[in-house]
Amino acid sequence: MPARALIRSTCTALALAAALSACAPLEPWVKPYERENLADPIMAFDRYPVSTAYLDHVYEAREGARGATGNAGGGCGCN
Repeated sequence: MPARALIRSTCTALALAAALSACAPLEPWVKPYERENLADPIMAFDRYPVSTAYLDHVYEAREGARGATGNAGGGCGCN
């Protein structure tokens, strides 16, 4: 029985350490003035983010509707 108690306490200590290591720090890792660099289309999970943004804009201008892509614009294409 002592071996099981040792294993149980070790697993409990490891779980507690993992839970405490997941806590967020008091100040954010990314400062507000650094967020504009991360919001750049080049940082998207797309292979060709700039061309995708352009094609989204073309489709929005053609259809006269806006999709859920977050691009600004209207139906006339006169941004």
